[in-house]
Amino acid sequence: MSKNNFLELEGIRKAFPLPGGKEYVAVVDVDVKIAKNEIISIIGHSGCGKSTLLNMVAGLDIQTEGNIFLNNKEIKGPGPERAVVFQNHSLLPWLTVYQNIEMAVKKVMPYLNSKELKERVDKFVSMVNLDHARDKYPGEISGGMKQRVGIARALSIKPEVLLMDEPFGALDSLTRANLQEHLMRIQQKIQNTVIIITHDIDEAVLLSDKVIMMTNGPEATIGEILEVNLPRPRNRVELQNDPEYIRCRESILSFLYEKFAKEDE
Repeated sequence: MSKNNFLELEGIRKAFPLPGGKEYVAVVDVDVKIAKNEIISIIGHSGCGKSTLLNMVAGLDIQTEGNIFLNNKEIKGPGPERAVVFQNHSLLPWLTVYQNIEMAVKKVMPYLNSKELKERVDKFVSMVNLDHARDKYPGEISGGMKQRVGIARALSIKPEVLLMDEPFGALDSLTRANLQEHLMRIQQKIQNTVIIITHDIDEAVLLSDKVIMMTNGPEATIGEILEVNLPRPRNRVELQNDPEYIRCRESILSFLYEKFAKEDE
């Protein structure tokens, strides 16, 4: 299997039924190949089918037409090889930070003995720098810390693909920047594939190896795929004047605002 066939979407069309036998066509003709260990951002105006695509890759929704393959196996529903981090952290409020992560590991890895279970949960609590908050409940920690727990919980089950639906969108800019750094550091360490939906151009360029730019809906599709040729690790301050960073940022701006923003007027 070639590297580029790790995750593949072929001829994806998604339509939602409407009253009277009509339908709303969210996305059409989506074809994309995503390599192993890549970070991919999907960006576009509201209603362009970003979350629809993510839900289909997650197996939470089924495409109307087309096929999605992961490691040459067709995706037909949810599976532990794909984990999702939503904008809302979705933590269970009656469980501590440690217990929220432990619950996921127990579910997916029931074969671990108590020592192995503790070691694995401890590893991911530490990976997101939450050792000091391990016994706190979600109501006792900040929004950024909750999101770190969500990321740790998703990663703890060893997913091949991490799917993130605007995970930092509700956070202040400093917390957002901190979590972006966490994500890049962790991804470099565990080497999994990450697909992240974002409305933030700088976030897309900073994090990604490729940026998928969606045309406006209905019947949205991939307009362009931008290659981000920046070495890792990346430093956001140093990148501000980097010619490649500027080129990528301007390309996305041009696509979103010059080519398609008028459709929203």
